[in-house]
Amino acid sequence: MAAKLKKGDKVVVLTGKDKGKQGEISAVSPKDNKAVIDGVNVSVRHTKQSPNSQGGRIPKAMPIDLSNLAIVDANGKATRVGFRMEDGKKVRFAKTTGEAI
Repeated sequence: MAAKLKKGDKVVVLTGKDKGKQGEISAVSPKDNKAVIDGVNVSVRHTKQSPNSQGGRIPKAMPIDLSNLAIVDANGKATRVGFRMEDGKKVRFAKTTGEAI
């Protein structure tokens, strides 16, 4: 199945403690059905000092389930993603505006 959300997409969080926050996808794990968004769902990791890192309390963005994310269209609103054929290629499009993503 084709991916509705990909790395680099601007998305908005639909549910959870970060509801309404927007960010860009930095990593997607299709096997786990999760994505990591910069600055969203941040938790503090306590790391031990090592020769190549200082250690301490380091904020880290944790993965969010893809079902809790929606892509942001040109108008800045959350939209669903659809697929259609254009010039023999399968392209993603925003359901609200009909524009290709």
